[in-house]
Amino acid sequence: MRVLMVSDVYFPRVNGVSTSIETFRRRLADEGVEVRLVVPRYGDEPDEPGVVRVGGRPVPGDAEDRLVGWRAMHRAVAAAAADCDLVHIQTPFVAHYAGLAAARRLDLPALATYHTLFEEYLQHYAPLLPAGWLRGAARVCSRRQCDALDGVVVPSSAMRERLLAYGVRAPLHVLPTGIPVERFAAGDGAAFRAAHGIPPERPLALYVGRVAHEKNIGFLIEALRRALPAVPDLLLLIAGEGPARAELQRRVDALDLNRAVRFLGYLDRERGLPDCYAAADLFVFASRTETQGLVLIEAMAAGTPALALSAMGTADILTPGKGCIVPPDDVAAFATALAHFFGHRAAWAHLGAEAAAYAHTWSERTMAELLAAHYRLLRRRRRGAAGAPVVVAGL
Repeated sequence: MRVLMVSDVYFPRVNGVSTSIETFRRRLADEGVEVRLVVPRYGDEPDEPGVVRVGGRPVPGDAEDRLVGWRAMHRAVAAAAADCDLVHIQTPFVAHYAGLAAARRLDLPALATYHTLFEEYLQHYAPLLPAGWLRGAARVCSRRQCDALDGVVVPSSAMRERLLAYGVRAPLHVLPTGIPVERFAAGDGAAFRAAHGIPPERPLALYVGRVAHEKNIGFLIEALRRALPAVPDLLLLIAGEGPARAELQRRVDALDLNRAVRFLGYLDRERGLPDCYAAADLFVFASRTETQGLVLIEAMAAGTPALALSAMGTADILTPGKGCIVPPDDVAAFATALAHFFGHRAAWAHLGAEAAAYAHTWSERTMAELLAAHYRLLRRRRRGAAGAPVVVAGL
């Protein structure tokens, strides 16, 4: 079986969508599914078998992303889809319309993964427009796009409920992205600390992800500030890049927290990131808009427990007895939990083992098996056979 994945974003642009695409692409091969990609060109990326790059220009206000040409993307997708069995759309911009057009012209099933809750994001990037109008427009657009498809994959039950509330009628299938558990379990935390000049005994909290406004990183910085009197040597590492970094750095400067907060930028996923997870004592996360929150599972695979807000997609991950602490959505409560964890390490020592055991239930192999089964179901349905939607048990 050959599947065409189409996206407005992919590596070297690092984010959850890129990670999901590459994770499934690699593991689907083991399930007899060949994945072909049509994605943006960011610079001088080397040619790669099965990957078609389409040129574009930087998105205004966000030089990391690319706006691909409408005609160029449509031509590339049409050519790449000619001998495929299914089109899997990964983003709702030019890629959506190019993928849907090719699928309908060739009478192929068209599936999309709804990765991002755009109604919660747009106000950060178009602040001059009324927030209520932006949310309404995002809901209408999402409903129309989803209902034009043969099915929609959502990474969490919370996202399924949100799309149902939008009025989406297309079949919705809950299927998280898995992670390479073995890779994240093999990190060398001592080596990472030594390389970055962090003493072995220094209390270390870690955030990994896009450094963007919707990630609520300012909440983490304020919680750290409030916890410092109880844990004076506490260090918060922020690994990632994004449009909010300069503003957050100014906030750190204004609060005189430069000794307690360090921005790392992007880390290599093969070695640097697993080592970083292993070096941390605690993973901290405060985003309220995640559709899944893969970084939580990555940290847990390294045996690093999480202190995080349970909201949207993270609610499927953050479960009592599964290696996490879930305080109320309040910065004072979060700070209290942060200080208590580092002040009573023995009491929380069990969390690391719980986290590592729980992460194994989110393996990439299991999720790829389920997605491959769903691809085959959609192909049979297009040919007139009946079947039932694939839903991950427990979500």
